[in-house]
Amino acid sequence: MSEPVVPQTRSRWAIGPAAVTVVLFVVALWAIEIVDTVLMNRLDAGGITPWRIDGVGGILWAPLLHSGWPHLIANTVPALVLGFLALAVDYGRGLAATAIIWFGAGAAVWFTGGLGTLHLGASGLIFGWLTYVILRGLFNRRIGQILIGVAVGAVYGGLLWGVLPTQPGVSWQSHLFGAVAGALAAVWLRDRRG
Repeated sequence: MSEPVVPQTRSRWAIGPAAVTVVLFVVALWAIEIVDTVLMNRLDAGGITPWRIDGVGGILWAPLLHSGWPHLIANTVPALVLGFLALAVDYGRGLAATAIIWFGAGAAVWFTGGLGTLHLGASGLIFGWLTYVILRGLFNRRIGQILIGVAVGAVYGGLLWGVLPTQPGVSWQSHLFGAVAGALAAVWLRDRRG
């Protein structure tokens, strides 16, 4: 008796839901920054404050907060592009990858950040989406995803220098652990085929 033929799963493109989700996320970031500006930046205290029990909640809130308009503006286009690409190929896995990056990077920053520092901004998530999109195709063995990863690497790969502690006042830990969490998400969420 022969084995049943099981069709290989194909990527589940979800361009519409991905676009709507990412646009709503970025609109929320802008709305939060408007509220934060009106409140004279009091929301920023909700970021990650490493090694403090009252700073653990920042793991949830930090990606939604920015240290001012230039910070948010710098994160807007990469969030739109990389967030869309992370979600569009397989929406469910993209959401799972986002959760892994969001909470994994945040927890790692809480454990490794300097005492008395405050970490906030969507850049950890952006770095995670970047490595996830670059590596996802390699682990899934899908040529289309590999080509997307190559293109993203060519356009945004230079950002990865941001994982190094080169700029004072910039959370290289968020960048580094976001990138690591994105790579782990690419491994953990890969297609499991025969």
